This record gives sequence, structure tokens and C-alpha cells, in this order.
Amino acid sequence: MAPAAETAAAREVIAVRQLHKRYGNRADAILALDDIDFAVPDREFLSIVGPSGCGKSTLLKILAGLIPASKGEALLNGTPIDGPRRDIGVVFQSPVLFPWRSVLGNVLLPADIQRLGREEMSKRAYDLLKLVGLDGFERRYPWELSGGMQQRVALVRALIHDPALLLMDEPFGALDAMTRESMNVELQRIWMERRKTVVFITHSTAEAVFLGDRVLVMTPRPGKVGDLFSVDLPRPRSLDVMNTEKFGGYVRRIRGVLNAGGGLE
Repeated sequence: MAPAAETAAAREVIAVRQLHKRYGNRADAILALDDIDFAVPDREFLSIVGPSGCGKSTLLKILAGLIPASKGEALLNGTPIDGPRRDIGVVFQSPVLFPWRSVLGNVLLPADIQRLGREEMSKRAYDLLKLVGLDGFERRYPWELSGGMQQRVALVRALIHDPALLLMDEPFGALDAMTRESMNVELQRIWMERRKTVVFITHSTAEAVFLGDRVLVMTPRPGKVGDLFSVDLPRPRSLDVMNTEKFGGYVRRIRGVLNAGGGLE
């Protein structure tokens, strides 16, 4: 391999190559993903947007090692993802917090499972909770928190063990519009400070553009890569950027791909 190619490969945290996923083995089996191919360099925020049922969550589950691909491969830092890994953090649409555990207890759950040093992890937990604006809530319980606060706890839990990759599957989809916008700004701030490699799944075109360094647009099922483009908007981005012509152009580009594939009515 040429030196330039070696350098490019070293920058790839995620590499997805000719990925297919089929559910079932009979003639009526469902093809969810068809020939997905892309890479994510270190510290990039990649948004993946597409219509409901296009295979976005299936792709994320494959990247998380929760389900296998039918064909092709997904690699993390050059190693095939063939099962759950400690260097991958996942945030789902629902925070999935244990009601009998405090905020701190929920955050430290991965550390407890992986038997990491409790003292060191507790210090890291306090630092991360402060980062997301939850200092002082360490002893509270999930039922005492708002939906947005619960998702911040879920985010800290995913970051506690310092993963190489953070996967987020429509984490703000269940929130009201104003809280969702606030969480988008908050996530951008946290990402700019921590600079994790992020793959963010959403069905919101505006959310995809606001958060992403690049946006991957998936077609209706079977999910394919319909488009992949860079977002040339300076950071940090305020919500006012959504009112600009350039932002609107990116949103129209996404909608054009989805309309061409029948993804929007």
C-alpha cells in the first residue's frame, strides 16, 4: 500500500464495505440493506438520514455488533465488528435507564459490568455529568428528570468508558420540538469538546444537516446510499443557521434524493 493510502486508511475509524442485510432465508425474505459502502474518519460527526423502514437502525445495530451482516463487512479501526465491543458506545431513542439506580448509578453501569476501576470511573462520571449540565443531580433518580435530562444521562453512560465510536439511534426522536432543538445544540457543544467519532441516525433532514460534518442519505427499502455530501457550515452552529439559504439548500438536496426514491409523499 502506498504511504498516502496507508495514512488515509489509518484515519478511518469505521469502514463499511458492500454491506447487505437480509431478514429470513425464504423466497419472501426482506432485503433491508443493499450494498452499503462508506467510511467515517476519526473525530467526524456523520449524520445518516432516511425515511422510516429504510434500514437505518439495522445499519446501526450491525455497527454496534448487535446483529450480523448477511454479506460484506463493517470494521472498527481495521478490525471486523462481529459482536458487541467495549470500544463502542450506543445511545438509543429511549434512554433505557434503570429506575432503581440513581443518575450516577446508571452512568456507572458499563463500568460495573466491565469491572473497571470504580474510583477512577466515578471521577470521570462526575466530570461528564458536569459537562452535560447535570452536576448536582448525581443522586437523583430517572423519574425525577425531564426527558431531555434522561437522554443526557444516557449520553454520559455511553461515554463513560471512553469509546472509540459513539452510535446514536434517533436519540431525540421522542422529545418535543423545542427540547429537541436544545439537545441538538447541546450535543454539538459536547461533541466539539470531546471530539468523538459519531454516527448519528435520524429521520429529520434539518437535524441531519445541523449536526453533521457529512450527511449520508439512505433510499427507501432496500436501504442504499442515495447521496453522501459534506456540510460546509462553520461551527459552532446556532439555531439561526437553519434560516440561511445554504442550510436550506442542503435540506432540499436531501429531500430531492428522498423524493426521487419515493421516500417522501
